[in-house]
Amino acid sequence: MNYADSERLAAYLDSRGFKLGNDVYKTDVVILNTCGVRQAAEDRVYGLVNQIRKYNEAAQIVITGCLSRREDVKKRLSDRADIFLPINEVLALPKLLDGKKFQPRFSLEEIRLEQGEKYLDILPKRSTSFTAYVPIGNGCNNFCSYCVVPYARGREVYRSAAEIIKEVRGLIAAGYKEIVLIAQNVNSYRSGSYDFPKLLAKLAAMPGKFWLRFFSSHPKDMSVDLIKVIATSAKVCGHLHLAVQSGDDRILKAMNRRYTAAQYKKLIKQVRAARPGMAVTTDVIVGFPGETKKQFANTVKLFREVGFDMAYIAQYSPRPGTAAYRLNDDVPAVEKKRRARILNDLLTKTALANNRRYLHQTVEVLIDGRNRRGKYSGKAAAYQTVSVELAKSKKTKNQIGRGAGADLIGEFVAVKITKARPFGLEGILAE
Repeated sequence: MNYADSERLAAYLDSRGFKLGNDVYKTDVVILNTCGVRQAAEDRVYGLVNQIRKYNEAAQIVITGCLSRREDVKKRLSDRADIFLPINEVLALPKLLDGKKFQPRFSLEEIRLEQGEKYLDILPKRSTSFTAYVPIGNGCNNFCSYCVVPYARGREVYRSAAEIIKEVRGLIAAGYKEIVLIAQNVNSYRSGSYDFPKLLAKLAAMPGKFWLRFFSSHPKDMSVDLIKVIATSAKVCGHLHLAVQSGDDRILKAMNRRYTAAQYKKLIKQVRAARPGMAVTTDVIVGFPGETKKQFANTVKLFREVGFDMAYIAQYSPRPGTAAYRLNDDVPAVEKKRRARILNDLLTKTALANNRRYLHQTVEVLIDGRNRRGKYSGKAAAYQTVSVELAKSKKTKNQIGRGAGADLIGEFVAVKITKARPFGLEGILAE
């Protein structure tokens, strides 16, 4: 989401006469679009501000994103950062940089909810010509006890379906190959007669050769209708990111997740039954306050039963303002690391087993760059990173009709998988 917000902010500043610099130590203005979901991300911001201020004393430093509303962050950076501005108020940034007084249009949540997120109407300055992030909304209503996002971004506000459809139609016409719908919780989307399944089906029915992805989904909002769209729409990638956070019901309740481990596992079975081979990735937190070894064992059990393709394993860190911040952070850091290591070791095994199913198969890959060894790399529809070698035969050199020297970045190619790794695949350009 921050990536997409930054693209819109860059486009807006371009339109107001600003020019993008390439060195934070020489530019007049440095904007940090911050994340505060984990303490490590917050600490990185403090380090960056210190470095920038040390080597670029004259720069105006702007803090936007998730840390911009935090009073403790403002106090800590008051003598080093110049402007704190929530992302949905960035239209006022040029005035602030000119030293003019500014009354935030969207500082009141009621006004924001009524008028929507005006900054999302800005056409972004996209970083690639083949993958596009399309925000369908901003904010969150879930109030998971560990999560700062509802406080940092406010309540859920969604763009109109007409606006989203118009943007995606333009992207397809411009030749974009991968369109990623994003929000804090995409599957709670509502706009007029549209819910998320209807919106996704509408976009998937558009003519053209492109992939559709979406992040992130909440298990409590995974409906039968959405599973049906995933199962029947070939343009929707065979990859679902569905955060579980814990495999223990008491911990899930303490997290205010509003589902049980059994309900989560049932959802995964339904999705995989509807679309065989569906890759499933997740988020999980270890060391939540009060989590016992027995409760952690339930998370291990869930990992074994589900067999995730990837998991983003976070060690719990208290976030100011959240309900869990008032709880005793009683799981020692060394124990959090041990639990994370156990899950990571298990994940390595299940991910490798899942990826081995692709050996000797030909899969479609969207090439997005070259790696350090000079090989092409890209993503499969199921979200694995794929390292691609060009086959050595003369036939292969011209197989995509663009000649031996053609640049494959931004192209769909067929790749025969020759090697499976836990978190990636390797293959050769198929003939």
